[in-house]
Amino acid sequence: MGFLSVLSCAHQWISSRLQPGELAIDATVGTGADTLFLAQQVGHRGQVIGFDIQSEALTLAQARIRKHSEGNKLGSISLLELSHARMDEAVPETWAGQVGAVMFNLGYLPAEGADASIITETSSTIAALEAALSLLRTRGIITAVLYPGHDGGAQEAEAVSAWAAALPVEQAQVVMYRQLQRASSPYLIGIEKK
Repeated sequence: MGFLSVLSCAHQWISSRLQPGELAIDATVGTGADTLFLAQQVGHRGQVIGFDIQSEALTLAQARIRKHSEGNKLGSISLLELSHARMDEAVPETWAGQVGAVMFNLGYLPAEGADASIITETSSTIAALEAALSLLRTRGIITAVLYPGHDGGAQEAEAVSAWAAALPVEQAQVVMYRQLQRASSPYLIGIEKK
């Protein structure tokens, strides 16, 4: 057995912390894989909010969720066509300090025919990470999968890494999961709130 992919590793980290009935956020819905995963983890009593700026992404996610909802006890899912940078204003006030997990899968929509020039932007991603950290409960987790191999991806990955590395250890513990031999390989940052 080889090492886990960065996405599988993110799912493993979250599944060990996120409990049924909790609140979770998918900051970058994309095709809905992480949204569905979070809804399965929180179960029928939990809630998930997902953000994406592309209606195409939300359509793909809705189709994925419908396909897997039969017989599964999924949490309530709200998909918002909105930048994750607006997380602070879009998430109910009652969620502050109560969220168990927030997932970021940065880059572009990985769907056939999707416009790969539409990418997550550093400034909105950092704003969303700051909002996510304030929404987390104690021992809640943020996972961010970074893709330095595409145009704009390396700059965003460096900025996110620097932001995470600068977090005070009294506030959060930050770890990285990365293949060291390839600088352009995707990598994962995990942030656990103290």
